[in-house]
Amino acid sequence: MSSDRFIVAGFFALGLAAIGGFALSQSAEAQDVVDGPGPNLVIEVAGSTTGTIVIDMASDVAPNHVAQITALAKEGAYDGVVFHRVIDGFMAQTGDVEFGRQGGDMSMAGMGGSAMPDLAAEFSSVSFDRGVVGMARSMDPNSANSQFFIMFAPAPHLDGQYTVVGRVVSGMEVVDAIKKGDQAANGAVDAPDYMASVTVVE
Repeated sequence: MSSDRFIVAGFFALGLAAIGGFALSQSAEAQDVVDGPGPNLVIEVAGSTTGTIVIDMASDVAPNHVAQITALAKEGAYDGVVFHRVIDGFMAQTGDVEFGRQGGDMSMAGMGGSAMPDLAAEFSSVSFDRGVVGMARSMDPNSANSQFFIMFAPAPHLDGQYTVVGRVVSGMEVVDAIKKGDQAANGAVDAPDYMASVTVVE
């Protein structure tokens, strides 16, 4: 596995200036969203903040990505994985099951994937609004594997560039409280919060 995959930092950093002012005006309250057919991904967050995030997975939009995420969750692969890159007003990224374990060496966090194969892009017309969950990837559109990110605020410049896999239907206040990273270091987090457990509810 190449060690330079899943570096989405450049794309995310470019979006900060574009959405920074808009993000400041966003309410911390969760949006009114409808829990669709699922499955739902239930994330128990631990660290400096605790709580439960429920994501309605968009199997109708990105069936292959959703299948891979739910398979990894059912294996327990996401348990103990940190939110390694968190950019205030933009997004929180996690899911590096290879290098992103809580308590481990964080120097490679964000550069790994899983033992499963990379996925062909499943781009859609779904917009990257607040609470939307997308798949991280490298410059290659077909390189998403296990990492995903949750939007704090709308980022329309990501539309059609990253695969949307779901939307937060409960726990946006927990997402908002995830420990933020150093913006000068592209959101790298010192002593990051983590996913204590990730389960799937069909």
